[in-house]
This record gives sequence, C-alpha cells and structure tokens, in this order.
Amino acid sequence: MMVKSIDIEFIHNASLRILEDIGVRLEHDGIVERMIRAGAIPGTSAQEVRLPRQMVMEYLAQAPSRVELAQLDGTVDVLTCDSAPLFWTTPVMYWWTGRERRPITTGDLAALSRLCNALPSVQGVMGVACADVPPPQRDFVGVRVMAENTRRHVRALCFGPAGMDALREMKPVVRGNWLSVGFTAHGPLRWTNLALTIFERSAGSGIPVTINGEPMAGVTGPVTLAGAMAVGNAEILSGIVINQVLEPGRPVIHNLGLAHTFDMRQATAVTGGPENALFADAGAQLGRFYRLPSSSWSSTESVFDDSQAALEMALALQTHAAAGVSLIWGLGQLESEKTFSPAQLVIHDEIVGWVRRQLRGVEVNDQTVPMDLITQVGIGGAFLETDHTLENFRDEFWQPHILNRRARENCPSPLEEVARDRAKELMAAPPPGCLDDEQLAELSRIEQAFSRK
Repeated sequence: MMVKSIDIEFIHNASLRILEDIGVRLEHDGIVERMIRAGAIPGTSAQEVRLPRQMVMEYLAQAPSRVELAQLDGTVDVLTCDSAPLFWTTPVMYWWTGRERRPITTGDLAALSRLCNALPSVQGVMGVACADVPPPQRDFVGVRVMAENTRRHVRALCFGPAGMDALREMKPVVRGNWLSVGFTAHGPLRWTNLALTIFERSAGSGIPVTINGEPMAGVTGPVTLAGAMAVGNAEILSGIVINQVLEPGRPVIHNLGLAHTFDMRQATAVTGGPENALFADAGAQLGRFYRLPSSSWSSTESVFDDSQAALEMALALQTHAAAGVSLIWGLGQLESEKTFSPAQLVIHDEIVGWVRRQLRGVEVNDQTVPMDLITQVGIGGAFLETDHTLENFRDEFWQPHILNRRARENCPSPLEEVARDRAKELMAAPPPGCLDDEQLAELSRIEQAFSRK
C-alpha cells in the first residue's frame, strides 16, 4: 500500500468539494435536466451543474458492491473491492508483427480473441479500432467477431450511439453479463455528448460500465499527483451519479488507474511510469473506501517487443495487483495502448502467472510444515523422492510456460522469438464454439441490420 488511508479520505473530501463548488460540464441537455431533477444545482454556464455532497453520497450508495462479469464459456467472475484481480487485453489501433506495424483488422481481432482462449491469465477481451470496418460499425462488428472467437468476457469499444443500440440488442443473445462497456471523462471535469449518450443508451439493461477518470497530471489535472487524483476522482464520482440517475443499481467499476502524467521533455503522455502505479494504488484504495470494484491500466511506452516493454509491464502488473486493483487491463499492448503485439500478450500472461503466485503467499499449518516428515528424513537426507513432494510441488511451485530455465547450451531462442512462435501456434486454433448456431446467427442478423442503417 503506497498511499495512506487518511490521504484517501482527504482526496475524497477534495473531490466532493470540487463537485459541490465547481461542478462538471455535461454536454447533453437531456441529462442536464435529469440531473437537476435528481438534485443537481445549475452552474454558472450552460450545461454546467454542481453536485451537492449529499446527492453524490446518496447515488453512490445505490451502486452495487458486487459486479458479475460472465465469460462466454459460462465462467462467472465476481468483482468486489477486495476480490483477486482479473486481467483483460487492451483497445488498440495497430498490429505489431515483430517487424512492422500496420492497422489492425477484424481478422487480427479474431486471432487475438482465439489467442486469449489458451492463456489462463486472461479473463476478458477488449474491442479494437478495426481499420477494415467503417467507424460507426466498429463497436458491434467487433463484439460479433470477439463472441465468435473467444471464450472470455467481451468488453466493447464504443464508437457511437447507433452502435450502442446494437450492443443493447446483442446482450440478451447470451445469458449473463458477458458484455460490458466503459467511457472516459475528457477533463478536466467534462463529460462529452458522446460519453453521456453512451451512458443513456446503455442504461436499463444491467450492462456493467467502467467509469474512467483520466486526468493527465500537468495538463488536464494539477501537476501534483494528489491534486490530479482529486480531479480524476471527482470525474468518476460524477459519472457514477449520472449512471445511477439513469439506471438505479447499475453495476459500475471505479477507474482512476487510467490517469497518467505528461513528459515535459517529449510532450507525450506517460503511461508506464511509477506515477501510474501510484494512481492505480490510489484508485484501488478509493474503491475500497466506496466499497466498489476498481480498475487500472497497465502500460508501456515501448514500441518494440523489447526489454523496456517487459520492464514497464512487469512493474505495472505487479504493483497494480499488489495494490488490490480489482480489474487490470492492458495485456498485449505496446506504444501506450496504440498497438497490439501477440508476443507481448503471451509474455504478459507469463508475468501475471508469476505475480499471482507471489501474491498467493505462503500457507503455514501442520501440513505445510510436516514435522513428522522432517524428523523422518533427518540430517543429511533428501525430500525429493517423498510422497509429500510428489503431492505438493505442483501447487507450491509456479511453472512458467515460455521463460527459460535451462542451461545456456540448451537454451532456446530469445524470449520475444519464443513468445512470437507460441502466439502463432495458439492463434491458429479453431474458435471455441461457446455459442450455438442460433446465437451466432442472431448476432450476425443484428450486425447486418445495424450496418444498413
């Protein structure tokens, strides 16, 4: 834990002051009217409202503390502020082959989705910006492609109101919360018309939604991390209130872990630095403070399958998980989420396995400290051939899939080459067949109907 609880309470109160004294801009007249009817106070300019502290806390209390996320194979993951972390992929625009970067396509998304089926650390697949699909259709076409090819949870990447209408029609095709959405405040303290329309049109169906605050410290938030946290948390709280006004009891996930900083030398967003880990840690603690699941974004600035990518992602995944973030996304990405690398997804699956074993810790009891066996083996004996070793080594020892543990003379190719080859092998697998022919046909029908609009 890197941020003390008393600091989290300070940030919480600062966020409430921001919402009560300054307010937020809501670029949607209909939602402004609904918020005012629910208790918001008109601000000093058009489409600005102030949210009284009591109103924020009242609607915050309506958000459920448990969020169920179903995978297409029937597995149901329950997110709480204290649950073990889940891991998802990342929304991108490009595909890295290991030699070149090119725009990502629906074929790539299908291959990515099949790759996730074989990686035990991946629980969700996120939509991407498929270059071979018109932008207004990318959300629902992407969901159909993912549903056909993965057994994991599907997180849509929303592009427009009509696409959200299609997603609402697609959700009942499969039982459970197999589909979720999310959107980000474009700050400081501003929700765009598109974001609010997505919230409005997705409301009423119980679709889980991730509420993202994305202050860039020094640009769209104060340069001090605590100040940026207060602004980002205010954005998230306002987003939660909006969603509860639109759909009381809607499942929401608090995401301050999307916040980042600004590199003053390169004039670029920093997504893989130590400050990002601090944002994720604060977000996890705020989630526990509000009794809501939290989310964060693990990232690297590297543009290659190289040591920088491994270093930044390993540190991010370990620190975010250790902080107690409920849902961590970003697996497989390069270039601050612009690009997907199949090799990186295989490597990140390995990193998450390492992290999960480390976080599981050491169980101490009479079975794990076998005094009778220690006495029996005695001084100078060996434990290797005992039944106790045979029965327990698989649970006690983490076994990597691609990391090298062999001697130099028997060492295979460098890690990135091994991961690239492994990814190609896994992507060639057939679709998992989680959906029956009727479900697949219905998703295709919805896609075709909305594509004609």
